[in-house]
Order: sequence, then structure tokens, then C-alpha cells
Amino acid sequence: MTFDRRIFNFAAGPATLPEAVLKQAADEMLNWQGLGTSVMEISHRSKEFMAVYEETLQDLRSLMNIPDTYEILLLQGGGLGQNAAIPMNLMPLAKNSPKADFIVTGIWSEKSFKEAQKYGTANLAASSAAEKFNTIPARSTWQLSQDAAYVHYCANETIGGVEFPDIPDVGNTPLVADISSNILSKKMDINKCAVWFAGAQKNIGPSGVTIVIVRRDLIGHSMGITPTIWDWAVQAKTQSMINTPPTFSIYMAGLGFKWLLKQGGVQEIEKRNQEKANLLYNFIDQSSLYGNDVTKKYRSRMNVTFFLKDENLNAEFLAQTNAAGLVALRGHKAAGGMRASIYNAMPLEGVKALVEFMCDFERRA
Repeated sequence: MTFDRRIFNFAAGPATLPEAVLKQAADEMLNWQGLGTSVMEISHRSKEFMAVYEETLQDLRSLMNIPDTYEILLLQGGGLGQNAAIPMNLMPLAKNSPKADFIVTGIWSEKSFKEAQKYGTANLAASSAAEKFNTIPARSTWQLSQDAAYVHYCANETIGGVEFPDIPDVGNTPLVADISSNILSKKMDINKCAVWFAGAQKNIGPSGVTIVIVRRDLIGHSMGITPTIWDWAVQAKTQSMINTPPTFSIYMAGLGFKWLLKQGGVQEIEKRNQEKANLLYNFIDQSSLYGNDVTKKYRSRMNVTFFLKDENLNAEFLAQTNAAGLVALRGHKAAGGMRASIYNAMPLEGVKALVEFMCDFERRA
């Protein structure tokens, strides 16, 4: 199937990017900054690229209000890589033996929990597995340890469509937040978490770079077995350049940050995201054909999961949405159903087009 226009891409990641960012990258592809070459073809240690690198960090600090007490690392390996790096860098800080607490609310936090078991004790402090990951356990039920190095949670579960409405309070224990799928989607108080990490491919730019925001006092405590590439102290000392960094992904992330600043920053994009999510959820709630099982106060604003009450219509629904240029709505294989990822770059017009189609499909079903 071919199109002569931009489609509305609801993929969970790699996800849709702002058209203005794509156009700028295209315009600069062959002759960046008058150098007669692409940004992908210059040295990562050149003064031209280092200027891009520093400006990218500064724009991110501005957007998220990141104080100087936090280091920003631009790494590779995605969230899965940090699932190993985090325990290797932080578990030695436990009061007794290496240990961390985990709040498991979906497949991604479950992966983090399982990976950490290789490096020490991973305590399952709370889980919504029994509820099929359709909710978040009440804070009063969490069984947190007294001697854990940190508490890990996933702020937004991409697959299940569950999102924490607020940053949980875990006392004085450092809190680690996986914000891969809701970074820059709403205001977050950086000081409430010791570590924040996110892949770029959902809400920032193309895949390839992973952002780690870590409180400086937590750097330099890694296990002896930690590979050099995962050692935060080494990466911080070398500006995340112990090897060749993903230069194009960093450049594109920088363009994405500047686009977001032009939109009015996180405060403005949060309003747009809430409007998009409300539009889609309100339609689903009044529908006789579509449904959503996530507890309302924990519904994700980024990944709207839904299902057709008559599953025999699933194939036809997907065929018709694809033909209409509303693509990548099939839910993750682990969850089934449908999923519309409506990240920062998804315009309100795309959500309106989806709702209009869903309404028409329901009328014809």
C-alpha cells in the first residue's frame, strides 16, 4: 500500500516525528552547516559536533529543569541496556548486600525486575500481575525494604497503557524512573527521582540514543564486574564518548528539543497531550463497540489501549484503518487488542481522524 501524503502513524516506537524536524534534517542531509557533508560523516570529537552535543544537553536541561546536581549521559543500548547498568551502578549502595525494590506494573518493569536478579536481590515490592497489569497497586500495599539501594518503577507502561499520575513517594530511598514512553510529555519534578532514563525513539527522535539523568552523588559506585560501557563514572568523565556515540540520533534529538521549545515547552505540550487523550478516551467510554480495561485514574496519555468487543471485527478494523492512513494500531502481541500511541509529535488532527474513523466503523459494524 502506498500513500501520496503523510500518514498518521500510531506506532509505539520507533514513533512518528514532527514534520518540521524531518524536513530540517532532510534539508541538511547533504550539506550540514555549510560543511559540504552530512552531520553523520563528521568526527564526534570535532568542534562542530561537540557544539551540537553541548546544545542538546542544555536544551534538555531547560525543558526538564534539570539542576547541575544531575549528570546527563547520552548512551546506547536502550532501556534494556539500562536494566543491567542500573543495578550494576547502584546496587552496591545497599546497606547490606546488593539489593533493590521493584514496583511491577507491566511488561517493561517486569523485564527490569528480572534483569536485576542477575546482580543482587531484586525484591518484588508490589505487582499488578494478578490484575493483568490493568492498574497500579495502592501505595499502602507496597512492601518496601529497609535496606534497598533504590526503588525502580516504570512511569508509563507502553504495552499495557498504564501510567503513574504522580511520582510515588518512597521516602529517603533513591527512586529510579523508566520514562522511556512519557519523557517530556508533562512536567516532572527532577528532584523527586535519583535516576531517570529513556530511549529516544518514542517521544524525542529516532532510535539509537538513550538518555540517563543521574544524581551526581550516585556516580562512582559500580560493581567490579560492570562493563566499561555501562559504568556511569567512566561515561560522565568522557562526555558519554568512550566509544563513538550515535551522532545522528543525538543530532535528531537536539532538533526535537528545539521543536518542543518552539511549541512552548513541556507546559504547552502537556496541555495538548491531555486534550488528545481525553478526546480518544471519552469516545471509547461512550462506545458500544470499543472498550478499555485500565483503571481510569491510571490510564496512559501516551499509549491508549482499547479492544473491539466483537473480536471477529479485529482484522477488518486493522485493514480499513491502514487503508485510511491510520497505521500501526495493532496492540502488542503480549496484550492483544489495539493501541494508539499518541506521543508529543502526534497532532490533534491525527486523533480526531482516528475517532472519526472509529465512529464510522462502529456505525457500519
